[in-house]
Amino acid sequence: MSSTLSKRTLLKLIERCLREDSAVDIDGFGSFQLDDRNHVFFEPSQRIRVFLAYADEDRTLVKKLYAELQKAGFEPWMDQEKLVPGQNWPRAIERAIDLSDFFLVCFSKRSTAKRGHFQCELRYALDLAARVPLEDIFLVPLRLDDCEVPRQIATKTQYVDLFPDWSAGVAKLTNMMRRQVVLRRGGPKPEC
Repeated sequence: MSSTLSKRTLLKLIERCLREDSAVDIDGFGSFQLDDRNHVFFEPSQRIRVFLAYADEDRTLVKKLYAELQKAGFEPWMDQEKLVPGQNWPRAIERAIDLSDFFLVCFSKRSTAKRGHFQCELRYALDLAARVPLEDIFLVPLRLDDCEVPRQIATKTQYVDLFPDWSAGVAKLTNMMRRQVVLRRGGPKPEC
């Protein structure tokens, strides 16, 4: 009974926010809206969810990538942009990786040898990548500079260079992700 009551309370809160012209978005999943008859409905997001893993020293470049992905219609996830005060950040990061369509790992001369959370995120994503169908692309290595991609990844996975031509690298990345999502959704296979 109490769960029904809490569902009703939540629905009333959502309705009130919508009638006051406040958006009710569920981060990365979609939004609640009102139809023509003022009934609440949920519109799932069609945006491609992208997790950005990086070393803190590369934050400026990764923020640039985050902004470009947003502008291109993707739903990027970056800790500096998405975590809120008081949030259990290790759990939030794992959840964001779990829900992502793609895990973009940003390598640089600074990140490849660094110990810490970047390596934890990478290992977690490698474990998830081992569970997706072989033809699906999940983990995508990006090089921010002329660094070496770790051998375990470089021997199995093609990377994208975001240097010396940033725009060309981002275009290659976004085109690949869009094509991959079409294939996952049962779209036409690309011709060779």
